[in-house]
This record gives sequence, C-alpha cells and structure tokens, in this order.
Amino acid sequence: MKVRAWIRGEVSTGLPKYSVVFVFLALSVLIFVLRHMTILEFQHKVNPPLNATIIIQRVSTVPDTHHSFCTFQLLSPEDAQEERLLLDSITWPETPVFPDPLSLVNTTDPAHSKFVILPPQRGGGQWHVGDQLEVMINMYDFKGRPKKSGGDVLLARLHNPKLVAGVVGHVVDHLNGSYSAVFTLLWEGSAQVQVTLVHPREAVTVLHRLNSKQPDRVYFKSIFRLGSLSETTICDICLRPTRQPLCNYTDIRTGDPWFCYKPEKLSCDARINHYMGGYRHTLEAEEKKLFQSGVNMKVSIRASGPASVTVFPKGEGQPQVQNSSMNSGLSGYYYQGVWRALDGTTVRQFNSSAISQCLKGKVVYMYGDSTVRQFFEYLTAVLPDLKEFNLHNPKKTGPYMALDYANNILVKYRFHGTPIRIAPVPISELRHIANELDDLIGGTNTVVVFGIWAHFGSFPMEVYIRRLQSIRRSVVRLLDRAPGTVIIIRTGNPKGMTLTAALTNSDWYSMLQDKVLRAMFRGLNVHLLNAWEMTLAHHLPHNLHPQPPIIKNMINVILSYICPQKGD
Repeated sequence: MKVRAWIRGEVSTGLPKYSVVFVFLALSVLIFVLRHMTILEFQHKVNPPLNATIIIQRVSTVPDTHHSFCTFQLLSPEDAQEERLLLDSITWPETPVFPDPLSLVNTTDPAHSKFVILPPQRGGGQWHVGDQLEVMINMYDFKGRPKKSGGDVLLARLHNPKLVAGVVGHVVDHLNGSYSAVFTLLWEGSAQVQVTLVHPREAVTVLHRLNSKQPDRVYFKSIFRLGSLSETTICDICLRPTRQPLCNYTDIRTGDPWFCYKPEKLSCDARINHYMGGYRHTLEAEEKKLFQSGVNMKVSIRASGPASVTVFPKGEGQPQVQNSSMNSGLSGYYYQGVWRALDGTTVRQFNSSAISQCLKGKVVYMYGDSTVRQFFEYLTAVLPDLKEFNLHNPKKTGPYMALDYANNILVKYRFHGTPIRIAPVPISELRHIANELDDLIGGTNTVVVFGIWAHFGSFPMEVYIRRLQSIRRSVVRLLDRAPGTVIIIRTGNPKGMTLTAALTNSDWYSMLQDKVLRAMFRGLNVHLLNAWEMTLAHHLPHNLHPQPPIIKNMINVILSYICPQKGD
C-alpha cells in the first residue's frame, strides 16, 4: 500500500502532492548525466586530445588495478597511423570458419600437394643466368582434394649441393589454393627447386588466435625480497584481470610496458630479478594435429615432373644481375659456400688478422637476444687477443665484455629488455635497446649491432611495432648527434619447428616481423643483415641459432659494412 501511495504521491512527506515525482525525475536525470560524464571521461582517456600529455610511472608505489588483458600506451597520431599501415601490410589471407568439429583431413597435406616448373619464357627452351624461373604450386588436402583458398605458409629455395649455392624464392599466394615461387637464376649449372610447407592456413588461424587471446602463454616471474621475506609473482606485458593489484614497471623513457602481480606482503619496490616461468597454451586435440613435424609442419613438397633445371651462361644483351629490377628485395645468394650480396656491397672474407685490423680502435656494442650473442661468441673464439672479462654474470645471460688491449678493441654485449626468456637476471641488468642507444656518444669509431625478434613471437604484433618505434627514435637521435656511427640491424631467421616452438615463435610470425622491421628502418642510414635469407638460402637445417658456417658469413657481411672495400 505504501508503494502504491508513493506512486500516487499520497505519502505524507511534508511536500506538495507531485513534489516526490519531480524529485524522482530529477534524481534520474542526475544519474544519467553523471553516467554520461563517466563515459565521456573514459573516451577522453582512450582517445585524448592531440596535445594530451601521458605520464608513465616507472614503479608504482600504489599498485594499479588492471582493467584489460593487454594495455597499450597511447601513440602519437603519426605513430598510430604507421602502426595501422604496418598491420595492413602484413594482413594474412583469412581462413574460412573451421567446420565443427575441425578435421585434419580437410586441411592442407604436403604429401598430396605438388609443384611444377614452368617452361622458360625465352625462346629455345633454355634458362640462362639472369633469367627468372617460375614454379607453380598446387595444394591439396588429406583426401587429395584441391584447396580452394590461400593462406598456407610456404618457403622456397633454389640450390646446388655440389656448388654449395643457394638463393631464396619469392612466393606469391593466388588465394585459390595455388601459389607461384619465382627465382632469379644466379649461377651456371644445375639448380634444384625446394618448396617447403611451414604451416597450413588452418594452423595460421590457430596461431593468430593464440597471439590475440593467449599472449601470456609464455609467462615470466620475478622474486620480491625484503630481509628474510621473499615472494614470487607472475609478470608479463599482458596479465589477465584478477582482483590482485599490479605493479607497473613500464619504462619511463620508452613507454614499453611491463607488469607484475603485486606480492601479498611486499611492495613493488622489492622486486629483485626477472626470469622465464614457462609455457602454457590451450589447444583442442584436433588443433594440435595441425602442428606435426614430418606431417604438415616444415615438410617438403614434391615436384610433379623434374625438380631441377640446367642454367646456361648469361645471354648477350642481358643486364647485370645486380642492377636487374627482377632482384627487387633479394639481398644475396650463396656460391661455393660464400655469401654474395646483390645490393652493391662487396662482401670481403675476413681471417682473424683482417678482423683485428678492421676493428682496431673501435668499440662494438651488441644488443639483442641469443642470436646476437652468437656474434660476440664468434669474435672471442676467433680473435686470440680479444679476451673476455669475467664479470661474474650467469652464463648466457650477460652482459659480456671483451678487450683486445693491443689493438684497442672493445666488444660489449647485452640482452635487450623484457620480454626475455632467460635464467634469473637482476632487474638492474634489464635495459631496453633504445635507452642504451640514447646513452651512447657514438662516432666513427663506434659500431652498433642489434637484433630483436625471437622473444616477441607470442604477443600481438602491436607490441613488436611499438618496441621498434622506440628503438628507431633512438637510432635517429644517435645518427643526428654522431652521423659516423655504424649501425647494423640483424633480422630474424627461420628455425626448427616443434609444437612448442611453433606456438611461441613460429616462422610465420617471424616472416611478418621481418616485413615490419624492413619497413620501420627503410630510408635510414643503417645496414640490414638479412639473417632470414642467409639462413633460408643455406643447405644447413633451420635452427634458432644458425650453425657456424652461416654465422661466419654473417660476420663477414657485418665486417664488410664496418670496413667497406674502397669504392663501395
């Protein structure tokens, strides 16, 4: 009765008959306005005015509560536009929705798929040095039915085992189940085609979902300690929402994000180290079948007909290979086990004394992951007078330093900052490449070699793009104040594929990273060490850490950039 009386305005409140109704309406309007202001405030935070200032704390004294899985720093309009263009440039062909349930028999089968070498374009039915060789590849499923759409990940190589020669091919997806691989013929004699299925398109769909929905499938930990009290929590760029507050370790100079769950008893300032926690992923049983070595992952496709051709000497009137437009994007090839560049660089062969002479009076800074550490290890192994200092750091974590006192050569190596899959390392040693570059004086006697790729394979591509943007800003600043500094950037490389390797750093993802890296540093006065082509074109098996013959060739390229032949 009281409720009905209140609605009729008959409850005795000391107010006129309809006053309660007006109060109710006024409160409703007030609630609506406050809620609308909250929404506008949120939108302002997500899309601030162009002149908005973003302040990031290095360590939160009051832990943050995280409201989203992956939180990205707001970009400038220019960087945001570049990010959109880069993401558009690496868009992969969409895979049709999986049938329910997904069945392996409907996916790409390399055993049923075939490639055929197309006839030469020039008359006479012969191939000559400088010609293009085209291969048509047709994909089939496990029932032998032709595939109707694209999206498979294919690698192509042309090689001659006797000549220890090799070059990569350019693969074109026709989006209808067929692909072309185009090669430039660069040596006389036999040239054998090799086409490899890295992943079927259905596996790419799984990988894309994992990077979007499970970016924390590689997880990290940190120990927090104060006196005798010690706690361990999980850390990452992307942490799942819980009621547990976060410690924000976003780098104040670069804006690169990093978070840890806050310990129950200790403060965020008590963090002492960083290390890899492990792997975790959620796949359906049928999805795991998409990542089987020897079945549908890193498997060669057979030829329908001959798999090789005979190449004759260059014909009259043909342009020089190095100046030919058909080599667009091709950086070089192997011949007799030696890398020959096609970008105009003369790759010299350096023995130990030539290396010492080249590096004499120079400081070489190396930053990156373990694939850059290989360069440090090569130099200290080959140069007898380059002695490594014992800095009492754990093996394989660094940092490292070596000195050749007689020749005044200093070589230093440091891991790039988080994320790094590594044994426990003090947080004082976690330094971003961009910050290290900003702290360099630079000059004609300074060499910088860096690479950053392998530890980002489980994250959305935005994480990698933004890391490169901060590094590029530092590269530009370094070249502005010291234009004589030599900067060499190592790309990623194909690797051996296991289930875990594929799910955390697949060749498909590394291929996309390679495109992003090239675009990011195009036009700057830097040198690109094309580790992707140098590994793919070689006869040795793919490995996260390329084998010594490949590293030796990479070192020769690096030294040829540092000490170019006169006239280059």
